[in-house]
Amino acid sequence: MRWLALLLIASASLGHADDWTPLLDAELSKWEVHTGVPHKTVVVPGATEPSTSEDGTTGEPIGLGDPLGIFSVTELDGEPVLNITGQVYAGLTSLEEYSDYHLSLEYRWGDKKWPPRLKQKRDSGLLLHCTGGHGSFWNVWMSCLECQVQEGDTGDFIPLAGPYAEVRCREPEGPGRPVYDPNGTLYQGAGYTSHGPSDEAPHGEWNTVEVYTIGNRLVFVVNGTPNMALLNAGYRGKPLTGGKLQIQSEAAEIQYRRVKIRPLAEFPPELAELVETPAEGAVAYPKFD
Repeated sequence: MRWLALLLIASASLGHADDWTPLLDAELSKWEVHTGVPHKTVVVPGATEPSTSEDGTTGEPIGLGDPLGIFSVTELDGEPVLNITGQVYAGLTSLEEYSDYHLSLEYRWGDKKWPPRLKQKRDSGLLLHCTGGHGSFWNVWMSCLECQVQEGDTGDFIPLAGPYAEVRCREPEGPGRPVYDPNGTLYQGAGYTSHGPSDEAPHGEWNTVEVYTIGNRLVFVVNGTPNMALLNAGYRGKPLTGGKLQIQSEAAEIQYRRVKIRPLAEFPPELAELVETPAEGAVAYPKFD
C-alpha cells in the first residue's frame, strides 16, 4: 500500500487527469489487427483451405484484418471495454508510435481457453516499443519488449524477435528463470526474466498495469507495485526508444479497459532509482540452469 500511495502522489505531481489520451473507442480507430496462423481446429470464414497448424505459430498467417472477430468493443458502465476471444494468436497494433510515456490499463480474465494452450496458464501480453513489420515472432507479433500478461506472471519481461535490455536480477534458487531484483546484478542482454514481488487479483477481477518509459528505459507496475525495470533497451545495435503498442490475443479470453496514455517528462522519484545505471555498468548475462 505504501508503494501505491507513493505512486499516486508521484503521478499527481507529473500531470493532471486531462493529460491522458484514451486509446479505446467503439471502432478501435487507433488500432489495426494482424491475425496469425489459425490452429487446425479453427474454421476461418472464406478460407479456401483449412489450416493444418498444430501450434498456431507455423504456417500461413491470415495477416491484416480480423475475419474471426477476435477483437471487439462493448460498453460496461458507460466505458468501452476491449474483448479478446483468444481464438487465434493475433495482435491489436497501434497506428501511432509512442515514446516517453506513461501507459495505464486494466485487464481481467474470462473463462474460455483455446488450442494449443488448453492446459496452460491464460496468456496475453502488452508489447512495447514494437518495431519492424508484422509477423517477426511466431508469424504474428512485431519485434518488441513484452510486458507479460499471464496468470501469476504479469510483469515478466520477454524480448521478442531481436530487441534486448539490461535487467537487475538474482539467480533462481532452483531450476527456473532469473528473477528481477532491484538490488540484484545488472545483466546485459537479459532473456525471459520473471517479475519481482507483486500481487494479482483473483480470477475475474480487474488488475491494473502501468508502464513508465523514457528513452530506452522502462518500468512495469502491477497493481501499484513496480515489479520490473529495463535499462538500455536496444535493437540491432541502436537504442530502442519507442515504437508501436500491441495487445496480444494468445489462446485465452481476456478483457481490457481504461487503456490510456500520456506524455512523461521524467520518472517519478520512486521509479527513477530503479533505472539508474551503476558506475560499474552491466555484466554479461549468464546461462542459468
